[in-house]
Amino acid sequence: MNNNSPAVVKTDGYGRKKVINACEEPCAIEKGMRLIGGKWTGSIIFHLKDGPVRFNDLNRMLGGASKKMIDQRLKELEARNMVIRKVISDRPVAVTYELTEFGASALKFLDDLRVWSETHNIE
Repeated sequence: MNNNSPAVVKTDGYGRKKVINACEEPCAIEKGMRLIGGKWTGSIIFHLKDGPVRFNDLNRMLGGASKKMIDQRLKELEARNMVIRKVISDRPVAVTYELTEFGASALKFLDDLRVWSETHNIE
């Protein structure tokens, strides 16, 4: 928003609305959604809440997601410093993924979103 002032909506005498001090760039909610709003991203973060998880275990937890999609989302999360990838075995290659402190900071509102979705039977 301009000058960190909140947007204000005013209505003229004809009932038309005009926004004063409108956002000129994505707001904080939009920025957050861009970070974790990708398909399966929130679920991946949520399933890593209890500690390191191996890739194939995560794949089983997510059910409907393809391995390619999971791999892509994990790479995005790693690039955003939300997830740490650790190689635990070279032959055969085995890796685990775990949340960083930054990634774990998303768990509270992801759980709130889960509860909200379940409460309102959102499909």
